[in-house]
Amino acid sequence: MLIRYGVALSCFFGALVVQAQPNPARPDLCQGAYFTEEQGAEALRTFAGTYHDKATWEKRAGLIRQGIREGMKLPAKPAFAPLKPIRHSLRKLNGYTVENVAFESIPGFWVTGNLYRPLKTTGKSAAILCPHGHTANQDARFVEQTQQRCATMARMGAVVFVYDMLGYGDSKQCTHKVPKALTLQTLNGLRALDFLTSLPDVDTKRIGMSGESGGGTQTFLLTALDQRIHVSVPVVMVSSYFFGGCVCESGMPIHKRPTHQTSNVELAALAAPRPMLLVSDGKDWTKHTPEVEFPYIRTIYGYYDATYRLENVHLPAEGHDYGPNKRIAAYAFLAKQLQLDLNRVLKDGKIDESINTLLKPDELQVFNADHPRPASAAMGDDAVMALLK
Repeated sequence: MLIRYGVALSCFFGALVVQAQPNPARPDLCQGAYFTEEQGAEALRTFAGTYHDKATWEKRAGLIRQGIREGMKLPAKPAFAPLKPIRHSLRKLNGYTVENVAFESIPGFWVTGNLYRPLKTTGKSAAILCPHGHTANQDARFVEQTQQRCATMARMGAVVFVYDMLGYGDSKQCTHKVPKALTLQTLNGLRALDFLTSLPDVDTKRIGMSGESGGGTQTFLLTALDQRIHVSVPVVMVSSYFFGGCVCESGMPIHKRPTHQTSNVELAALAAPRPMLLVSDGKDWTKHTPEVEFPYIRTIYGYYDATYRLENVHLPAEGHDYGPNKRIAAYAFLAKQLQLDLNRVLKDGKIDESINTLLKPDELQVFNADHPRPASAAMGDDAVMALLK
C-alpha cells in the first residue's frame, strides 16, 4: 500500500517506543535515537514556538545554517583542488551510458563514482546527484538498488552522478568513521555538485539530489547549504527523534549549538520553498512522517505559498531501503520537477527497470591496475584528517 500525502494529518504514536540515547561523553552531540518518539514530536512543538511567519522562520533558518557550518567546521571558502576529472571505461547500454569517474575534492582526496548519461537527447539535460546509504560490505555504489535508480533516471533524460561514501567502493584512502567524516563527505558532495554543473550538457537550473538513509542525510544537508540544488528527495531518513546513527551524520555538533537546538526535520525544511519529496516507511524512524514530520515542514512551506511543492510518499508495509516502490515515487516527482520524460521508462503504463544492465563491481571501479589511484592521494586516517586542518 502506497500513500501520498499533500495535506497535514493529526498526530498519533504507535506502541513501539525507542529509548533516547544521549552520549554522556559528548553532551553537545545528538546521535542515533537521541529522543524518544514522543520527545521528538514535543521538540518540534517547542521549535515551532520560535517563529510564526516567513520572516521569523528565515531568521531561525539562518541560525540553523550557521550552526551546521560551524558545527561541522565547514570553511566559508573551501580550498578545493582544480577540477580535472579522471574518466574511463565508457559503456553504451540500453538508453544510457555509464562511465567511471574520479576527481580531487580538497588537495589529496579523491571523490570516486559513476556518471550515468542519457542517450538520444537534444539540448541540455537536468542532472541528479546521488549519494548512497550504508551497507554492511561497503559496496553500496555497486548494489542493485543504486544501479537501478541511476540507470532509470538516466533513461528518463537526466545526467546522474553517484559517488562513494568514505571507505566505500573506491574511496579507500581512509576508513568510514573518521572523526570529521561529516565535514569531508559534505566537502565531497559540494565538489560533486561542482563536477555535475561543470558538464557542458547539464542545465544548471535543473539540478536534483536524492539518496537513502545516510545518503538521505547527505541530501538534506547539501540542499540546506547549497542553493544550486533545486529539487530534494531524501529517502527514509527525515525523523523528529532519530539523528543518524553514524559519525558521518551526527558525529559533529550540528544539531545542538550554544544558540539553539534543532533536529533533522528543520534541517530538511531548509529546502523551502524548493520542491522536496519525503519518502518514508512503516518499519524505521520515518514511520510517523505523515503525522509528525511532514505537517511540520508543510507549515514552513506555507509561509512561501509553496505547499504544492512538498510531498510525502509513505509506504507503511515497507522497511529501510531504496526499493522499487520508493524509486517509483522518486521517479515521478523528479520527472515532474526537473522536466524529465517518464514515458521513456514506462512499459504498459508501469516503470520498467528490466532493461537496465547491472554491472559487476570491477566494471564500475575507478581505480584498478590500468587506472591506479594518483600518487598524490593521502593514505590512512591520520593523513586524510590532516588535510582538513
